[in-house]
Amino acid sequence: MGTVFGAVVAISDPGPRIRRVVLDVPFVDDLGLPGVGDEALCVWFPAPGAAAPPAMQCRDGVWQYYDPDTVPQGRNYTVRTAGPGRKQLTVDLVLHERGVASDWARSVQIGGQVVLSTARSWYRPDPNADWQLLVADLAGLPAVARIVEGLPADARATVIVEVADERDLDYLPARDGIEVISSVGTGNGHAASALTDLVRDFAQPQGRGYCWSATESGASRDIRKYFRRECGWVADQFDIVGYWRFDSEKWDAKFERVSEELVAVYTQALADGKSDKIASEEFDLALERAGL
Repeated sequence: MGTVFGAVVAISDPGPRIRRVVLDVPFVDDLGLPGVGDEALCVWFPAPGAAAPPAMQCRDGVWQYYDPDTVPQGRNYTVRTAGPGRKQLTVDLVLHERGVASDWARSVQIGGQVVLSTARSWYRPDPNADWQLLVADLAGLPAVARIVEGLPADARATVIVEVADERDLDYLPARDGIEVISSVGTGNGHAASALTDLVRDFAQPQGRGYCWSATESGASRDIRKYFRRECGWVADQFDIVGYWRFDSEKWDAKFERVSEELVAVYTQALADGKSDKIASEEFDLALERAGL
């Protein structure tokens, strides 16, 4: 595959806290994008003052960064649009007060480069679902927007979002029959999240439901437990992902002390023939038992 570089060819602001970059990606096909509404990539950023990150290395046929002293900083971002051109990708970055991605997005000029890798997705609605519930905070807003745009004309869906102010809601595409329930000024690292309460208060329609959720990891855990334990949902009825973690540096330090035994829970679940989703759920329960 080699190193897949993306070069910035357009910059705009579709929302008060969102910077949109369009990337020319000559080897976009090498990424193996799944073509799903929440498909995401790891975006590797250049060091301050550099025009581009370093190229990856290949070992045993695997391209990645191996030297911990030179690996650039990377973050996962939703592909907002596969386009507009055949070899282009559009990525919307939510801006924060500080951080490697936000600093880059605020300063990047046309021609600036990033490295792209690790395509993945989570949105896999149950084909037997009668309705969908889509839940996100600011970090998940680009994925929600793309999922809503791609819903069938007769889809029954409700969106629950947590944003900083009312202007953030204008970013979402308007669709007839798609209700948007919002909480303004909560969560997003600045206040307690209201998402779990909003999900609990949501009057579920008749029939079989499906929930996709992309939020802070603590809220994602609470939402998953609600559907699992209180609603009796099975794993096929939800895809609930933690997009970011509050106080991540403190969490990372604590996880490092117990990582080996906790990762073993996930590995053993896979060895027992369980799906990745179930293994991830058991891993998260182990994290909770460890106070993480």
